[in-house]
Amino acid sequence: MPVLPSANLSFSTFLLTGFPGLEWAHHWISLPIFVGYLVALLGNATILHLVRTDSSLHQPMYYFLAILAVTDLVLCMSTLLSVLGVLWFDAQMVGLVPCVLQQHFLHSFSFMESAVLFAMAVDRLVAIQSPLHYGSVTMGPRVALAGVILGIKRAAITAAPSLHLLKFDYCHPGVLIHAYCLHQDMICLACSDTHFNRLSGLCIIMLAMGSDVLFILLSYTIILHTMLAIDSAGKRFKAFNTCVSHILAVLSLYMPVLGLSIMHRFGHHTLPLVHILMGTVSMLFPPLMNPLIYSIKT
Repeated sequence: MPVLPSANLSFSTFLLTGFPGLEWAHHWISLPIFVGYLVALLGNATILHLVRTDSSLHQPMYYFLAILAVTDLVLCMSTLLSVLGVLWFDAQMVGLVPCVLQQHFLHSFSFMESAVLFAMAVDRLVAIQSPLHYGSVTMGPRVALAGVILGIKRAAITAAPSLHLLKFDYCHPGVLIHAYCLHQDMICLACSDTHFNRLSGLCIIMLAMGSDVLFILLSYTIILHTMLAIDSAGKRFKAFNTCVSHILAVLSLYMPVLGLSIMHRFGHHTLPLVHILMGTVSMLFPPLMNPLIYSIKT
């Protein structure tokens, strides 16, 4: 664990630790992380370019995919500089305002990614259950409006807890356990009353991601029931094929989050380094995998 420079560390300054105990290997650890960021950035930027320039992709499903790519790009950019700064240049010090902004973008766009996957599940449901009305229900302007509304709502629900972080007094040593700022890590360092942030954080997760998961499961229950009612095996396979990429994208988002949640709850004797590694994977895995998943289909 690095030694805190007490002369320079104030109540509004934090220390990003990276991978404690492996500071000597930070440059080696940064190689796969840098490659992951590079693939995620190039992949999502390529998807945006293809959807914009290829008229055959001007369809609702690909508009949703473009919104997902924008979300993934913001997620990558929100942590890229701090993670590589810690691993490459030992740039560990971060101020309160940049830290609050980073965690706000990271959390709000993670929730937005969940919401976009829910919207894509509804898109698949309409396409399979009501193919004749699909074009009229999911028109391009409606998809764009849905994306704007999702972004505003998910940024708004995380605004209040983020603003509260600016009001806290941080009287504990300001050591954050990742190479980027997270809401739950910051409130652990506060000596103010954090009940609002803890309760609101739990409610946001349950109402945002929890409801998204439930509605995605409901959508696929209806989709499965509809596919089983199709007489032709070929048509059933075609219907299922339209959902495969989305199912893989859903798993790439929720499986790492579920694994991290289980580890936090039951892995009290697990090394802190494992928790940090799992947190890094859950943060980078969806933006990395989504372009690979959808590029194969596209």
